[in-house]
Amino acid sequence: MSKSGIKVFAPASVANVAVGFDILGFALEKPGDEIIIREGSKPGLVITEIQGAGGKLPYDIKKNTAGYAAYRLLEHIGETDRPLEMEIHKKMPFGSGLGSSAASAAGGVYAVNEFLRTGLSKQDILRFAVEGEQIADGAFHADNVGPSLLGGMILIRDNETLDIKKLHIPPWLYAAVIYPHVEVLTRESRGILKSEVSFKDVVRQQGNLGAFVAGMYTSDYGLISRSLQDLLVEPQRAHLIPHFYEMKNAALKAGALGFSISGAGPSMFALCDNSNNAENVLEAAEKLYKINKVPVTTYLSRINHEGAIRF
Repeated sequence: MSKSGIKVFAPASVANVAVGFDILGFALEKPGDEIIIREGSKPGLVITEIQGAGGKLPYDIKKNTAGYAAYRLLEHIGETDRPLEMEIHKKMPFGSGLGSSAASAAGGVYAVNEFLRTGLSKQDILRFAVEGEQIADGAFHADNVGPSLLGGMILIRDNETLDIKKLHIPPWLYAAVIYPHVEVLTRESRGILKSEVSFKDVVRQQGNLGAFVAGMYTSDYGLISRSLQDLLVEPQRAHLIPHFYEMKNAALKAGALGFSISGAGPSMFALCDNSNNAENVLEAAEKLYKINKVPVTTYLSRINHEGAIRF
């Protein structure tokens, strides 16, 4: 007889969004991870099953993003000896730039929070999710975890204090996401970034970020389009992604408002002001990568306002 439990879903996310390195990200409708939590038979949290990971993820809760995020919550509420079993069902690729480790961390902590009915809000448990993801990439930032847990598009004023704000999402905004099947690890992608950048480029990028936020709140698609330019990170990472600039040109030609790298890559995203243009971007991507014999997966999505959910 199986033990009763609950299942949660935590979505993939697009981080940086061209103009907000480490401080901006939004949640997708799909793909994502599923986490199951149920009562255990011995003290403490244990991971009993991991599916879809190809043996790449550890069962040790101190080394697993979902397990560690959940464990930090249990520490916070004084329940580390509570008998709990966790199953992790990976439904999204590793090293894709779509926040795989963040989805697991968000799902893990949210599942335990829901199962134990702690009364803590998603905002209350956000720090534990960020700490969970930190063991995967070594950095404390919420640009993937925040959207995956809370939903929407998240602007982070300060990562250390997790001072965040959900942005207004204009109507008809769609994301076209393209994942070429090459692996780019976040640690490596961060490692190539220069420690210093041009002061002139920083000033211009500040203008782009401010104008992008203004465009989101006023549903000014023209301003959003003019603002979606990454002057700092994209030029340093583009070479990691096959046919990046060809794809960017094709996306803009297909009607995208803007196009850039999702997180550390290799996934890319386009924001579009209607679903037809988003579909045209994905059609162009499938054609380009088929010609160049690179396997590719594409996703069409609205901005996911819910984030992690119980189902």
